[in-house]
Amino acid sequence: MEILPLNAFVYNQDRVNMQDVVAPPYDVINSDYQEDLYSRSEYNIIRLILSKSDNRYEDAKQSFVDWKEKKVLIKTEKPSIFYIVQRYQNVNGRIIERKGFIARNKIEDFSTKKILPHEYTMGEPKQDRLNLVTATGAFFSQIFMVYNDEMQIIEQKISSKYRHRTPFIDVTDDYGVQNLVWIIDDKDDIQVFQQALKNKTLLIADGHHRYETAMNYSRINPDNDDAKYVMSYFTNAADENLVIYPTHRIIEKDINPKFLLNTVANYYDIEVVNDRNEFLSLIEKENQKQITTGLILKEDKNFYVLKLKESSKKLVDVPEVLKNLDLIMLHELILKRELGFSEDELFGQINIKYEKQEAIAFDSVKLGASACFIMAYPKMQDVLAIASQGYRMPQKSTYFYPKLLSGIAINQLN
Repeated sequence: MEILPLNAFVYNQDRVNMQDVVAPPYDVINSDYQEDLYSRSEYNIIRLILSKSDNRYEDAKQSFVDWKEKKVLIKTEKPSIFYIVQRYQNVNGRIIERKGFIARNKIEDFSTKKILPHEYTMGEPKQDRLNLVTATGAFFSQIFMVYNDEMQIIEQKISSKYRHRTPFIDVTDDYGVQNLVWIIDDKDDIQVFQQALKNKTLLIADGHHRYETAMNYSRINPDNDDAKYVMSYFTNAADENLVIYPTHRIIEKDINPKFLLNTVANYYDIEVVNDRNEFLSLIEKENQKQITTGLILKEDKNFYVLKLKESSKKLVDVPEVLKNLDLIMLHELILKRELGFSEDELFGQINIKYEKQEAIAFDSVKLGASACFIMAYPKMQDVLAIASQGYRMPQKSTYFYPKLLSGIAINQLN
């Protein structure tokens, strides 16, 4: 994969406090959070990625121009790569450090199989992002890409060289994740990144809509050389600190819990557990051997561990590689076949909700949901296997944590 450094715009830290101006990706920001980010600073990146104005694209364009004129945003002295360490403590108290970097990669059509999607996209978000980049001529957020390098060349040659230096940015986000950023403009070091990714295939972990937007913008602007590349964040699949969280399925359709439990028993062996921690632990333990999913029901204090019967796979008419995915089995056997969800309902989250936060998923049955399926942690090898064979997973299958901050670097396309 061809990658290049960025001629990036960055925040002038003599003018702003980074804590006040960064934000998570636009698609995880609800209206209340948008208001909160607006109130933090007149220069918060939210005003570019998700303006409140009636004409939000023109408003973002004007703000971008204004901030550059006021030197709130300044250009890096040289084309650079941004090396990032995201540091946080997980629920078990372990310190996790996910390492990666921001650069530009050449936009490739999916038919080349140099860049692999793994989830489906929707038209409305892509049009929204296209309108924004057309108005502003810039990318304000990164695509999240995964490559595989078991030799860990970048970690060995770059991390050891820069980690002892004072970072350009040190900011902790609203979820307690410390983001340390070093700007690398040394040509020899940049070549280390380029050589490490030279023959690599990339998997889009997050930002499918933004990548397809970049593809569309490139087609519309064939004479813009900068538009042939897109700003991305790259992290190594071989790093044990690359964590993928599941996205749980909350059933909001009115369904009798006993009926659902009896229905599930046709396809899964069921083990009843009374303790929540034991329930979660057993899901992960059993999922190493066979597809395993959890189930909690309205007005039921028990927890149900569902272990897919091998014979159930034969009932699903999908390619073999997809039969190893818990969500495919759940969607096809239970949600569609037994509960009557259509593909449009699942895609549009009608009478079903996809929830990343475990606590909210558990509380859902106390707040009126009929049931909630607790999914096991996705396996990176499954995601790679499915994508490499040209297939895609159901919408909201994976949640790569932590999210990337918007406001670290801005890629202007001219």
